[in-house]
Amino acid sequence: QVQLVESGGGLVQPGGSLRLSCAASGMIFSVYGMGWYRQAPGKQRELVASITSGGSTNYVDSVKGRFTISRDNAKNTVYLQMNSLKPEDTAVYYCHAQHNIVTPATYWGQGTQVTVSS
Repeated sequence: QVQLVESGGGLVQPGGSLRLSCAASGMIFSVYGMGWYRQAPGKQRELVASITSGGSTNYVDSVKGRFTISRDNAKNTVYLQMNSLKPEDTAVYYCHAQHNIVTPATYWGQGTQVTVSS
């Protein structure tokens, strides 16, 4: 039973920072590619950042230079450090895991709310 549990969301002022964490269990964490998605009301869910099992990262253009995704395989945890937050970053942020070793498999966390507002 794969489980992904996000934490670290909350209310922050524009220009502030938050660090999201996603703790994984029930999986061989190191073989999964991990990602952070977000979904704002009325908008489609979008991939914000991803990190492969080998540590390669990618970011959506709107967060480049501000967000950093990282993983700690010893802790079975992936992080999203968010700096210089903007109101348009407000969304529910979801942790995602996937692999294609035997057959494609994807898993989602429950989401954590990030609100950027003064």
